[in-house]
Amino acid sequence: MATIQCGHVQFSSIQAVLFDKDGTLADSQTFLRSLGQKRSRLIDAQIPGVQEPLLMAFGLNGDQLNPAGLLAVGTRQENEIAAAAYVAETGRDWVESLTLVRSAFTEAERVFQRKADNTPLFEGAREVLQALTTAGLRVGIVSADTTANVKDFVERYELGAWVQVSLGIDSTPGKPDPTVFYQACTLLGVAPETVLVIGDATADMQMAKTAKAAGCVGVTWGWTRSTSLQQADALIAQFSDIQILE
Repeated sequence: MATIQCGHVQFSSIQAVLFDKDGTLADSQTFLRSLGQKRSRLIDAQIPGVQEPLLMAFGLNGDQLNPAGLLAVGTRQENEIAAAAYVAETGRDWVESLTLVRSAFTEAERVFQRKADNTPLFEGAREVLQALTTAGLRVGIVSADTTANVKDFVERYELGAWVQVSLGIDSTPGKPDPTVFYQACTLLGVAPETVLVIGDATADMQMAKTAKAAGCVGVTWGWTRSTSLQQADALIAQFSDIQILE
């Protein structure tokens, strides 16, 4: 176990640290903005008039992406359902709407190919992951992205030596539901109360609180537009704000 200081706050008896991915470890805002715009255009090409409502639903306003919006923190399934609801409002039946949206999402992803190539690792992340592992702590990633994309991100940036668990949301409920947190704890062999959560969204903070984690730390570097992280036990502005004391 170790004591970790984040900013001015210390967390004691920590065995593991769980990081969010997009906006925390990965610089994702440019990619997500382009992805949301492409999804909206593809759907609008088949259902004219839905592009603007879809952009708003995704949390896109011009070139601004809401860091607390659907596209930034929602799962793929949640984004699909929200988009399909707008299509269904035009009179299409639900299965047809969902099929159309899923097809558009798949086509958009095909255009951008490998997400990991377009979501670079933030400066300082590698050094922190290495330091935590060297100190004997276990490290995992729990993300609203798919598990396949999380694993591909770890592979792309060669983080496997330091990240023992890579989990996304495939069929389980998304954050702030703590299911993915508990899954990570089980795989890491640690108790929830010994785990520190580090993320960029309210959903990360709520997940940690619900699961009775050791603490939750909010990061402020992920987005050009600020977001409220009032539930965080500590806020940090750079990875070097994470210090292992013992």
